[in-house]
Amino acid sequence: MDEASTSASGGAARRAFPPARSGVYYRFTQQNLPAWKPAMTPGCLIATFLIIGIIFVPFGLFCLQTSNHVAEISRRYDADCVPNAYRGNEQAYIKDSSISKNCTLEVKVLDHMRAPIYVYYELENFYQNHRRYVKSRSDKQLRFGEKYTAESCSPIQWDDNGFPIVPCGLIAWSLFNDTYDFTYGSKEIKVNRKNISWKSDREHKFGKNVFPSNFQNGSFIGGGKLDPTVPLSQQEDLIVWMRTSALPKFRKLYGVIEEDLRVDETMTILIRNSYNTYTFGGKKSIVLSTASWLGGKNDFLGYAYIVTGSMSIFMSILFALIHVKYPRPQGDPNCLSWNRKNSNN
Repeated sequence: MDEASTSASGGAARRAFPPARSGVYYRFTQQNLPAWKPAMTPGCLIATFLIIGIIFVPFGLFCLQTSNHVAEISRRYDADCVPNAYRGNEQAYIKDSSISKNCTLEVKVLDHMRAPIYVYYELENFYQNHRRYVKSRSDKQLRFGEKYTAESCSPIQWDDNGFPIVPCGLIAWSLFNDTYDFTYGSKEIKVNRKNISWKSDREHKFGKNVFPSNFQNGSFIGGGKLDPTVPLSQQEDLIVWMRTSALPKFRKLYGVIEEDLRVDETMTILIRNSYNTYTFGGKKSIVLSTASWLGGKNDFLGYAYIVTGSMSIFMSILFALIHVKYPRPQGDPNCLSWNRKNSNN
C-alpha cells in the first residue's frame, strides 16, 4: 500500500509539474517555436521597394509643404549691436559695464504670422555637449538644496568665501542673459515667459524649496543672475538653459507671443546685448516662428522621405530590369531529374 501510494503521489507530482523541456521557455531558447520567414523572391523584393517608394515620396512632399507654411523670422544681431567705435574690439565692449548694451533692430514681417508665435534665441559655435561642461552640475542639489553640492560642479562649486553656490556648475554659471522687448507700430507686444520649460523638469528636477544663493557673487562672473527670492522650480530661463544641446548650433525658447503679426508690418526689437559670445567666436540670433503639427520650420524630414522613396523606386526598377534580363532559375536541373527518377521508381 505504501509503495502504491508513493507511486501514485509521484505520478501526480509528475503530472502537475511537467519537465522543463516541454515548456515555452525551453522551446524559445532552443529556437523551436513556430516561426514564419518570408521567401524573398525577386517579385517580392521588387514589390517591397516599390511600395516603400510610393508611400514615402508623397508623404515627403506633404511634410515639405507643411514646413513651407511655417512663417519664420531670423535675425543675427551680435555683430550689428556692437557700436562702431568697438567694431574691432568686441570683447572690450561686452566686458565694459559702463557701456550701454541696448540695441534696436527693425524687422519686416514677410508672411502673416498667426499666434502662438514662438520666440527663440539661437547660439552658434557653443559646444554645450563638451564632456566637462555637461558634467559640471549637481542634479541632487537642484532638487534638494546646497547640502548636495558635489565635486562634479567644479570649477564653479564654492564662492570666494567658501560658501556653496546654488545652483553650482558651469552650465548654470553660463546662463544666457540677453533680453528682448517688442514694439509693433506704437503698441508694445507682450511676451509670455511662463510654461516655456518642460513640466516634468519643473516638478521633478528643480526643487520648490531650493533658492539661489551665492550665485554670480564671486570675482569670476559668467552669464545671467537669478532672483534669490524665487525657487529654482520657477526659474524657467534656468530650466530651459540647463537642458543642454547636442549640437553646437541650437535654439532655446525665450517666450511666446500670443497675438497675430500682419504681413508687411514693421516690428521693432529692443535687445539688451549682454551675453558674451565674442570671446569664443560665437554667433547670436533671434528667431520668431510659428508652428505646425510637425513643429517648427524644418525641411530635412521632407527631403529625407523624398530621397529615401526615390531611391526605393529606383532600386525596384533596377531589380525589375535585372530580373527580366537574367531571370532566376526555378531549380537545379540535376535535382529535378533525380526527383523524377525517384518518383518513377
